[in-house]
Amino acid sequence: MGDADLRRTHCTRDCPDACGIVATVENGRIVRLQGDPGHPVTRGFLCYRTHRFLERQYAADRLIAPLVRRGGQLVPASWDEALDLVARTMLRIREESGPAAILHYRSGGSLGILKVLPDLLFERFGPCAMKSGDICSGAGEAAQELDFGVSDSNDLFDLLHARTIVLWGKNPYVSNLHLVPVLEDARARGARIVQIDPVWHRGAQRCDLYVQPRPGADAALALGVARRLFEDGRTDPHVAEYCDGVDAFRALAMSRSTAAWAETAGIVPEQLDELADVYGDGPSAILVGWGLQRRSHGGAAVRLLDALGAVSGNLGVPGGGVSFYFRRRSAFDASFVRGLAAAPRAIPEPTLGCGILEARDPEIRMVWVTAGNPVAMLPDSETVQRALASREMTVVVDSFLTDTARCATVVLPTTTMLEEHDLVGAYGHHWIGEVRPVVDPPAGARSDVDILRALAPRIGLDGELAADASEWQRRLLRKVSGRGASLADLSHGAVRNPDAPAVLFADRRFPTATGRVQLVGSVDADPPHPLAEYPLFLMALSTEKAQASQWHGPRQDGPAVATLHPEAAPGLRDGEPAVLESAHGAMTVRLRFDDRQRRDIVVVPKGGWLADGRCANALIPAQSTDLGGGAVYYETPVRVRAAND
Repeated sequence: MGDADLRRTHCTRDCPDACGIVATVENGRIVRLQGDPGHPVTRGFLCYRTHRFLERQYAADRLIAPLVRRGGQLVPASWDEALDLVARTMLRIREESGPAAILHYRSGGSLGILKVLPDLLFERFGPCAMKSGDICSGAGEAAQELDFGVSDSNDLFDLLHARTIVLWGKNPYVSNLHLVPVLEDARARGARIVQIDPVWHRGAQRCDLYVQPRPGADAALALGVARRLFEDGRTDPHVAEYCDGVDAFRALAMSRSTAAWAETAGIVPEQLDELADVYGDGPSAILVGWGLQRRSHGGAAVRLLDALGAVSGNLGVPGGGVSFYFRRRSAFDASFVRGLAAAPRAIPEPTLGCGILEARDPEIRMVWVTAGNPVAMLPDSETVQRALASREMTVVVDSFLTDTARCATVVLPTTTMLEEHDLVGAYGHHWIGEVRPVVDPPAGARSDVDILRALAPRIGLDGELAADASEWQRRLLRKVSGRGASLADLSHGAVRNPDAPAVLFADRRFPTATGRVQLVGSVDADPPHPLAEYPLFLMALSTEKAQASQWHGPRQDGPAVATLHPEAAPGLRDGEPAVLESAHGAMTVRLRFDDRQRRDIVVVPKGGWLADGRCANALIPAQSTDLGGGAVYYETPVRVRAAND
């Protein structure tokens, strides 16, 4: 960068963009964060959350010493005290009950690739138990792996070749901000932008067509579009050459009239016709939002979007595709960790709380939490809290006293993304980057790598776990280091993954058992309907103010805001407090009326803390999706009532 006080790194927070960051450092303190203008996706700007990250970096309540529970209270301890206690407990539990009595839970609080190393430690120590599934993207990834053999995407900038871009349940203004300039560039070249979302948001104002279907009606909408394409002869005449199951999928689409599919989807037939006309005028790209697969039939919904892309001829062509995910780990060689193949048991992530409580032979006696806040982020939050708080030992590695850390026996303070070495890939594009410390951490905070290096010899593990972060970075890059993506190459800036194609499936060959697309032929296409007693569906959605449960600034006072149509809360007034409740739980909210919303939904912020009374997940029962072990977040019926009832 030229100026010694300008230091480059990358963001590792759970976001598809994995931005390049330029930090301005004065006297050992970061005073400003900017987007890296040299990063082809970041383009010199950051989202609100990362731009304000210094409020978190230098927050007064940041943990800078280990905490150990004594007499029911978490009190400061030295690193030696904390690690010795953890090591003694791990060794004793393994001796008495075996390693399956210890569960390592790792989530996506950091997407740094080195976060896989705690998996390695617990695999070598046991192997120990681990979670299965993925609450965030499990159903969608599993669906695309069934259909295509892999879940990946065309190059991000291939969207510039599209004539139509469909944002299907995706709000890039909040959850994928660096996609927005690409969409604007594509639109300037003549592309039409279509937004499909039951929730109204500002993206609806910036598109050429907005469709607002019933919650969970994605399957019906996709099948209605497919029927129109079949009827009008606008499917690929060669589709049977690269797809299996064409006849079954066609029969499924033709099983109802377009008017019936529109009615099921909660829209008028004319809107479905317009959507089919626009999508059928390709090349057309579908960008699949992560929320639509967080339903009981979420995997099936994504499979139908895959099938729509296939039969319309939009696979393997510039400007086409069905993009759910970019393979952010594919450049990295983490084959030294076997994962579920080695684990003696796995607890499904969506039902983690009851899974821990119900485990027997042996019981789960200890839990270690890496890069996660499961109490706030998983369904059935109070059961998760009870499960973690009741273990013989729960260890949480974090920088703050989160809902999960409050359950712990030992809390180990860790570094932030601005203080550690790592690598990062993106699930919103194909660039990979080096994460490097731009300042030193506080004296009491340690990186995950350094925590493991200190713990390993205490539990009898030597050898590879003694390696430092730079050694691990080089090992993880060994697949691509000879092709322009070595650690030395990354030191100069982000590098495009050399294994990533510009156009996915350009040869119309797919890594499935038959080498062809596997089209879905049977699904339940009817969306859930609200109950008379609970007439609304709860939508806890991402917000520009927080990265999952990582909120900037101090803890927030007052109830969470619940946004809904005025007619969805008869007798109540805009701005007044109310109670939002399901059959599973309740929380106090402040109402905000918006007549652009559907009358069958209520929207609250995702990631609120249980300790603050803002945790929407406390209202949501634990349930897994049809595929991939995802969590069902968006099918909980709720109601709103006056606070004094």
